[in-house]
Amino acid sequence: MKLGLVAGGGPFPARVAAAAVARGHEVFVVLLRDFHDDPGLRAFPHMEERVGAGGAIIQRLRAEGITHLVLCGRAKRLSPLTLWPDAWMAKVIARLGKAVFAGDDTLLRNFIGILGEEGFEVVAPQSLLPSSTAEPGLLAGEAPDELARTDILRGIGVLRALADQDVGQSIVVQQGLVLGIEAVEGTDALLARAASLRREGPGGVLVKLAKPQQELRVDAPVVGSITVRHAAEAGLRGIAIEAGRTILADSEGLVAEARKQGLFVIAVEPENFARSA
Repeated sequence: MKLGLVAGGGPFPARVAAAAVARGHEVFVVLLRDFHDDPGLRAFPHMEERVGAGGAIIQRLRAEGITHLVLCGRAKRLSPLTLWPDAWMAKVIARLGKAVFAGDDTLLRNFIGILGEEGFEVVAPQSLLPSSTAEPGLLAGEAPDELARTDILRGIGVLRALADQDVGQSIVVQQGLVLGIEAVEGTDALLARAASLRREGPGGVLVKLAKPQQELRVDAPVVGSITVRHAAEAGLRGIAIEAGRTILADSEGLVAEARKQGLFVIAVEPENFARSA
């Protein structure tokens, strides 16, 4: 297939592009201005454009013969008022209506539907790079002790209780207390906020799960070496991610950073972990 890769920040888009080429696909990269930060992506045929210029992007993708799209990399949710939308994007925003102000899952599911009407099939980056998700088990560090396991279980319970509200993917728990829940600010900002709220004694854990209804083609949870470093700076002891559904942006870098910082990283199946804790 001829694949269009819409690239946000971080190392993951380049990994996906390289994996797609290795599978024999042609790749054309859309570098999202103010988001992409990996110069290696410029080695691929590409264009650079701002997010609000959706019409220009669609036109170029069609000219390149693109049939499939993958959207990946770090990005923040922008207000429609700051997008400076072109005519195509303005029509999309009008069609999305209230979904623009809803949770990410609702917005992204509707947006994928519009891309489908435009003739593009959206594929999950994980389907091109299966090794980007982890099997259940310990990825780095020492296995969490009883207190850390209790904090992980608490985090799982709170995130599952909030899932229907389409809020966030991450939570920080220390000694049974919730120090912070991710909202629109993202995981790195959550960790910075949790650092100012940490208690004396054993450090807490970051728990990151996909919501049951999450649109994993474009919004799977992601962790990487930067997440590990910020977790260490926040005084945490470890990170628990959801096996098979959380993307490892740079798996080797993540493991190396976890070992350097002395943190554990564990991939869990939430329901099984709850039964075994």
